[in-house]
Amino acid sequence: MSIKEQILQDLKTAMKEKDVQKRDALRLLSSAFKQIEVDERKELSDEDVIKIIQKQLKQRNDSIEQYQKAGRDDLAQKEQLEIDYYRVYLPAQLSDEELEAAVLAIIEKTGASSMKDMGKVMGAATKELAGKAEGKRVSACVKKLLAS
Repeated sequence: MSIKEQILQDLKTAMKEKDVQKRDALRLLSSAFKQIEVDERKELSDEDVIKIIQKQLKQRNDSIEQYQKAGRDDLAQKEQLEIDYYRVYLPAQLSDEELEAAVLAIIEKTGASSMKDMGKVMGAATKELAGKAEGKRVSACVKKLLAS
């Protein structure tokens, strides 16, 4: 079963169980899928679905920051709930040690030696670590390793 099919199945389950928050969160995700399918006229692969989920997570995290600045903890909690529902469908995230080892391997492959090479390393790292680590974590790790 593909990730998209699993999400649609979980949406049906949430509707039957009258879990309003989960239902609404999964409907938002489903509508994002449909939007891409219609706009680009293609069937989504699991990789496409993961990219869409990651984009939604990034939007939710940005919203949480804004809501907290505005003192709207109720809305921030709602966004956090949606994040928790979405994370279930992503591959397991790398630990800090695994991330550092993967970035070191990429640095060796690309022959990077200084901060000037960060773009080259980030390009390879985002392709190789897609779905396994957030971009902010990867970027911080690359900066740390290239600076030392």
